[in-house]
Formats: sequence, C-alpha cells, structure tokens
Amino acid sequence: MKKKLLDYLACPSCEGAIQLSSVAQEDGNEILDGSLTCDLCAKTFPIMRGVPRFADLQNIEQDKQTTADKFGWSWTEFSHDDAKYEEQFLGWIAPVKPEFVRDKVVLEGGCGKGRHTRRVAGWGARDIVAVDLSAAVEVAFASTRGIENAHIIQADIYRLPLRRTFDYAFSVGVLHHLPDPRAGFESLVSKVKPGGHVSAWVYGAENNWWIVWLVNPLRKHITSRMPERLLLHLSKIPTAMMYAATKLVYGPLNRSDAGRKIAQHLFYNEYLRAIADFNWREQHSIVFDHLVAPTAFYLSKEEFKKWWQGIGAPDATIGWHNENSWRGFGQIPSD
Repeated sequence: MKKKLLDYLACPSCEGAIQLSSVAQEDGNEILDGSLTCDLCAKTFPIMRGVPRFADLQNIEQDKQTTADKFGWSWTEFSHDDAKYEEQFLGWIAPVKPEFVRDKVVLEGGCGKGRHTRRVAGWGARDIVAVDLSAAVEVAFASTRGIENAHIIQADIYRLPLRRTFDYAFSVGVLHHLPDPRAGFESLVSKVKPGGHVSAWVYGAENNWWIVWLVNPLRKHITSRMPERLLLHLSKIPTAMMYAATKLVYGPLNRSDAGRKIAQHLFYNEYLRAIADFNWREQHSIVFDHLVAPTAFYLSKEEFKKWWQGIGAPDATIGWHNENSWRGFGQIPSD
C-alpha cells in the first residue's frame, strides 16, 4: 500500500477519515504490513502483504464468499498476461479511449488479477484504485507493485471504503456475478463525483439462450460445486472443442472478405471470432470462468438501460458487444 492511497479512503462503516496507525514492514514506497484506523469509530483494518483489507471475510454472506473464493482461485491459477488484453478491454469500455483517463482518478470495481489496473495506470491516470473481494488481490498487487499510480484494496463492492472523489469508475465482467448486480453498480457509481463518468460491461440475455438454458443449469448445480482442480482438468474438454473451432474455422474464415460472408451465418460468430486469436491458456481461462462461477446473471438491454436511468443518466451510451453482451458508458449528473 502506498501512502497516497489515504487520500481516497473512508471508513466503510461510518465514512470517517482513515489514518495510517502502524507500519510493521515497508519496501520502498510500499507498506507491506501494518494497520489503518478510522478517526471517527476507531475501527481498525489490517494491511497484509501490501494490501489494505477492509472486508470481514468471516462474516460475509455465503454466496459472496463462495464467488470470491472461486474467482480468487481462478485468477491465481490463470495469472498470465496477454498482449491482446488491451484491445479486448477497450472493446468492453468503448467509447472510452486511453487518452480519456489521463490525469483522472479512476476506480475499478472488481480487478481480478489486475490486468486492467495496469493498463489504466499506464494510460496516465492520476491514480487508479482497484477493488476486489477475492484472494486475487494478491496477484493484482504483485502485478502492479511499484507502479506509483496503482493501488489495490480488498473490499466488498457493496461497502466500498472510499470517498466520493473519483472522476471515472468502471466494472468489467464482475457485476453479473454479484447476488444483486444493480446494487453493486449503484454502489460503484456512488463514489463518482458529480459530472464524472462510469463504464460497465455485463453478460447479455439476448443471443445467450443456449447458455441460459443449457450451460447455466450445469454450472449452477454441478461444475461450480466441483473442487477447482478437478474442474480445471475437466474444462479442458470443452476448451479443446472451442479452441479447434476458433483456430480451424472461425479465425480463418473471418480473415477474408469471402470468408466473412460465410462466417456471418455461423453459430456465435461474433464472439468466437473475437477470441480466435487467443492462445490455449487464455481460452481455457474463459471456459473455466464460465463454469466455476456460483452466480451469473444474463441481462436484457431493457434491464441494463434501467440501471442508467436509475442513476440519472438516461442518455448513457449502451452498445451491443460481440452480439452477446452489453456495455454502457454514462455521465453522473452534476449536483
């Protein structure tokens, strides 16, 4: 944890100012072990292995705990980086471009292994504060350690230990795994200053009937309950099928004008085309991600629009992404 993070923290219980109360171990500008204390309620929060810990994992709801455990395991196992992540990320947060975040204070709701955190920091954000409930914060901290404008905290997205001081907030691939996705979105928005902006990307209900009716029951009742290591190996079977399809059919066809005329009629073409250039490990992580989650919601465009209307951003830009998901970008009304 860097001391600069204190500028953005607030007690999740009473919103009091957070102070650094003790330091047990430092490494350069990083506080590796120590504690934080609220000025108002005197509640303390540990800093462990470089990450401030604001979530009481012993008393958290079971569904959130299970989801955090599953994804923490996943991001720790698939801790790799890929050069194609930047293009993928920009697709999820469009119309936002790298220059948009320059000199802005940015909040990331659900950072996983920190792959987007690193990129936003590299695009010139003044600071990015990335939040995750899972053990993936360990990987995210290792990935961003030494990056002066990147900060990782472990916290519940419903009880963010932050002030309303952010210029831009985004959440990619996280909200639809929460027990109440809209409440998670609204909590994230509550930390953005009037006039600031928000991006969110969620699974779509449209065109995903086969997942909702076929994959979801399998995930809910069987695969999400498996030991992670067993599922890791079993998931190689559907991964092999998807990998062969993308490398032998979808990828080659979509690389030429004549091929695209054929490919556009293929099942799930836009999405499988989008991931065709990813290697085996990344495609395996995608399949595993869909099978390990205890909770997953697929949201219609109309439902997603209501989120933005509810925060006073009825003119938000809502886009269809890869014909299977929704991305939104809107501005928070000025007070």
